[in-house]
Amino acid sequence: MFTGIVAAMGTVRRVEDHSTTRRFFIETPELAPGMKPGDSVSVDGACLTAVTVESTGFFVDVIGTTLAKTVAGLYAEESRVNLEPALRVGDRLDGHFVQGHIDGIGEIKQIRGDGEFWHLDVEMPSMVADLALVHGSICINGVSLTIAEIVDPRVCRIGLIPFTFRHTNLGLLAEGDGVNVEGDLLGKYVAKILSGGGDTPLPDTGGGRDGI
Repeated sequence: MFTGIVAAMGTVRRVEDHSTTRRFFIETPELAPGMKPGDSVSVDGACLTAVTVESTGFFVDVIGTTLAKTVAGLYAEESRVNLEPALRVGDRLDGHFVQGHIDGIGEIKQIRGDGEFWHLDVEMPSMVADLALVHGSICINGVSLTIAEIVDPRVCRIGLIPFTFRHTNLGLLAEGDGVNVEGDLLGKYVAKILSGGGDTPLPDTGGGRDGI
């Protein structure tokens, strides 16, 4: 579990193709000293496992399904990635609940500056678009963001403050680039229940003030 608050930007320094996986070495002098093998880490929002940790970075192995469903399939040497260690009990939850399970690849349709601020129009995967709402949460490349506007049934507009623009790889994007997108976890559960797809019926609360 993550929060969508990026702790550091890392750099892909090595890419190795193996028979069923692709291995990446991600350089991050800021985070590596506090990591150990087996740790979960969000890499552009995708939950991956650090299989080996060195003093300046860590290795991850990525399977074919993940390469196809996320922007990890586009990584090359010198790619910049957003990193966040897994949430620990007692940590602050400054963003929103992020699983690290990418719903699909979105596309940057427009980038527009507005003084010190920036607006990104992002085409969302269909399942995320179905859940998207103004002021709702969305995770793009591992960054917890708020939807400012729905400009098209599948396109949302995101506002970026200067700090986010400078300290994440969202500030490096160009129109047409792909991004990892994860829809709001709570929205998914609500949609599942309302569609009748839940395994357990809601309890009868009697409709009182404290009923949900």
